[in-house]
Amino acid sequence: MQSIEQQLKAKLAARLHQHYLRTLPETDFSVTNNQLLDFSSNDYLGLARNAELTAKIANEYSGLNPLNGATGSRLISGNTTYCEDLERFIAAFHKAEAALIFNSGYQANLGLCSCIGSPDDTILYDELCHASIRDGLRLSRAKTVAFRHNDLTDLKEKTERASGNVFIIVESVYSMDGDIAPLNEMVELFGNNPGIAIIVDEAHGFGVFGKNGEGLVQLLGLEKAIFARVITYGKAAGGHGAAVVGPDFLKSYLINYSNSFIYTTALPLHALIAIKMSYEMLITHDFSTDIQAKINLFLNHLHPITRDFFTASKSPVQSLVIQGNSRIKAIATALNQEGFGVKAILFPTVPKGKERIRISLHLFNQDAEIIDLAELINQYLAKM
Repeated sequence: MQSIEQQLKAKLAARLHQHYLRTLPETDFSVTNNQLLDFSSNDYLGLARNAELTAKIANEYSGLNPLNGATGSRLISGNTTYCEDLERFIAAFHKAEAALIFNSGYQANLGLCSCIGSPDDTILYDELCHASIRDGLRLSRAKTVAFRHNDLTDLKEKTERASGNVFIIVESVYSMDGDIAPLNEMVELFGNNPGIAIIVDEAHGFGVFGKNGEGLVQLLGLEKAIFARVITYGKAAGGHGAAVVGPDFLKSYLINYSNSFIYTTALPLHALIAIKMSYEMLITHDFSTDIQAKINLFLNHLHPITRDFFTASKSPVQSLVIQGNSRIKAIATALNQEGFGVKAILFPTVPKGKERIRISLHLFNQDAEIIDLAELINQYLAKM
C-alpha cells in the first residue's frame, strides 16, 4: 500500500509525463513589473490598471471611515448600508428587481447552482459551462444533465424528457471558445413556460456587450425573460466579487439557502467601492465600441487559413486551437519569446484534442501590438 506522500506524488508524476502538470506562471503581468505584453488576462477594458478608476475609488474611500475588513458574514456583522445601496443600484442598472452580492463569480455560481432545484427537478446545462457551475451542480439535489454545446435540438429533446421544474444554465459568452449562447432562440422556445427557468452567467459578457456594458442579455432585450443572471466583477470590471440579479423572491431564497453566501465573510468596503466606481465608468465611457474595434482589427489581420484554427468569436476571447499539449505549448513559448504574454490552455482544462492558446484582447493593447501578434501567428501556422 502506498503512503499518502507516494500516492499524491504519483498523481503529479503522471500529469508531468502526460504534459499537463499545472504550475504557477513564471512571467509577471503586473503593471509594476511587466515583462510581457498582456494578451491573456480577463482585464478586457483595462479597468484593473485604469488611473481614472483608481482615483475615483480613492476619492470615495477617503470620504468614509471603514474597518479594514467586513468582520463577518452579511447575516452576522458584515452587512452595511453601502452594500445594500449598491445592490439596489446594480439591480436598476441591469433592469432587475433585486441583486445579491457574492464574494466572487465562482461563489455566486456555486451558491446559486447548488441550492436551485429540488430532488424532483431537472437542471440542464451546456456541456462547456464553467467549472464553478458544474461544481455547484454536484452539490445540487436536483437531477443534472448536460446538453451539447449551443445545440438547441439536443436541449429541446432533453427538456421534453426532463422531470419536474426545469432550469437551463448557459453562459452568455463562453470563456474558452469566446462564442455566445443562442439566447434569443432559447427564449423563443422556453420563455413562455412557467415550469422552465433560464439562468445566464454573464461573466465574459458584462462590460463587453451593450452600450454601457450591461451584458448580452440586455443587449438583446431579454432581461424580463431570463430568470437569473450572474454578473462578475473580476473580469471586465477590473475588480472582485459578483452579483446574482433576478426577482425579489430569488434574492430572499439565496439569503436563506445559498451556503456560499450564508457562511462566508462579506466583501470589505474597498471592494464594494471598486464595484460601484466600475459601473460609473461603464456609464460614462463607450468601452463596448472601442473593444469591438480591437477585436475587428485582430480578426482582419489573420490570414483566412489561420482563421480556420480559431473558434468563431466576436468577443475579446480569441482561441487558437491546435491539437496536443506539447504542440500548443511550443507555439505559446515561441510567442512568449517574441514578447507576447499568451498562455497555452491544456487538457484536462479543455477536452483532449481542443488544446489551445486563449488570446485575450484589451483596450490597452496598442493597435500595432495586435497586428504584430496576428501576423506572427500567421507565420507560425504557415510553417506547420
